[in-house]
Formats: sequence, structure tokens, C-alpha cells
Amino acid sequence: MKLVRFGAPGAEKPGLVDAQGVVRDLSAHIRDIAGDGLSPASLDQLRKIDPKSLPAAPQGVRLGAPVGRVGNFIAVGLNYVDHAKETGAAIPKEPILFNKLANCIVGPNDDVMVPKASTKLDYEIEIAFVIGTRARYVEEKNALSHIAGYTICNDISERVFQAERGGQWMKGKCAETFGPLGPWLVTRDEIENVQDLAMSLNVNGEGRQTGNTKTMIFGIQHLLHYISQFMVLDPGDVVTTGTPPGVALGMKPPKWLVPGDMMTLKIAGLGEQTSKVVPFKE
Repeated sequence: MKLVRFGAPGAEKPGLVDAQGVVRDLSAHIRDIAGDGLSPASLDQLRKIDPKSLPAAPQGVRLGAPVGRVGNFIAVGLNYVDHAKETGAAIPKEPILFNKLANCIVGPNDDVMVPKASTKLDYEIEIAFVIGTRARYVEEKNALSHIAGYTICNDISERVFQAERGGQWMKGKCAETFGPLGPWLVTRDEIENVQDLAMSLNVNGEGRQTGNTKTMIFGIQHLLHYISQFMVLDPGDVVTTGTPPGVALGMKPPKWLVPGDMMTLKIAGLGEQTSKVVPFKE
């Protein structure tokens, strides 16, 4: 299934995308695409529904992030060899973990706002996984069973805040609108091999990032296992898994994002998102 949340910000309804690409309203069957609604039992019930029996959402309706009420938003840094090299960083021996804040999550086509004092705004296409079953000290062989599905994440980053002002990376990762997710949450059964998905990001039509999830240093199965050794992941938590090469930081000279730029992100099987960069708004 391709699950979505549609409607005005803060008032999204749950839905699914049918075989013809029509968004269908699931609100009579589930309160939200969130929490326990992502459990295997809940997803099995949704699969039994005939999409044609569901009312269609208004044509052109806004899509929100495909998972609601996110409790934890965990990110993985430097998880592609070529990306680590382009930033001048050492290849990590264990996954590098940091936090993004759940309140930076926006819809797949919402604007990305330049924060105050920003001078080095960057993009990062990533595949994110969403937890469906509580994960605590998970064995690697069982890790994928805890995942409800996958989605596209743009890990927007302000590099001065992240790397030039001391402290933790999260200062450059958590500003408003720094977490576009979507368009869909594609359930795990729909993706034959999550470690072989083509990825691309362009800015104003110029190709910037190309990659494939097969070149991850640490695959998704290992990441979930690893993270669960240090913290508990609950249903609805989001983990975004790192970016391939081509970020502005690694370019000579860098091409930082500026107001008016349009970013288009694609991952095979997970759809496409497009965001416009806009100036800071009070």
C-alpha cells in the first residue's frame, strides 16, 4: 500500500493511493497514519479494504507528511562512502546517530524556509523507514519485521549551524521545515529489495545527487538493530538513513540553496517530492 495524509497542515486525514494514482479517504477506517495504526494487524486490516469503496480526496489536495504524531526522528550521518569523502570526513566504523526534531517535519511539497542567519543551506536526499512494531534490542535477522514502511526524506541542513558553531550536529538539522517527508509511506511488502533503490535529487532541473541504497555503508537492517541497542523505537518513529554524494557542501565551489530554488527528489518505488526554498517568515 501507498499510505498518505492529506489536507491542510494540522488537519490531515489518512488516505491511500489506489492503482490509478487517486488519493482515497481512509478516515472512516483509521484515525491517522500514526502510532498503533502502523502495526502489522492494523495494516493487514487496511489491505482488506477495496480502494474503490473509499471516497476520493479532492483533486489536487495538499499531501502532508505520510506519518503523523512522530515521537522520535532519528538520523544517520555519513552513511555513504562517497558522501563521507566529499565532506572530508573519515569513513565511520559504526553508524553515526543524531536527532532531528519531529516539529521540523513538513509535507513532501511544502516550502522549505531559510532560517534566520543562515548562509549555507543544503539538501540531502535520503530513504527513511517508519517503525511499525516496538523495537528494543532487536536481532539483526529480525530487524525488518519491525518496519511498517519507507518514505523519502530531505534532510535539510544548515552547515554553519551544524559544523562551524560547535556542539552537536542537530543545531543545523532541526529548524522549521527541515524535514520534508513523503509523498507516500510505502508499506514494507511493496518493496522487493530496499537495498537496491535508485535515488536522485535536482535543484532547478540541475542534477545534483544520484545514488542507490545498495551503496550504504550500513544497511537498513543493521541500522535498526544497531539503534535498538541504545534506545527504544516506538511505532511511528522515523529513522532517516543518510545521503549519497552530491550535496552542496561537497561542491567546488558550493552551490548553497537560496530563495526561489526548487528541489525535486525521487527514489524508485517511493515517488517524488518537490519543495521550494522561501525566505524566512516571521
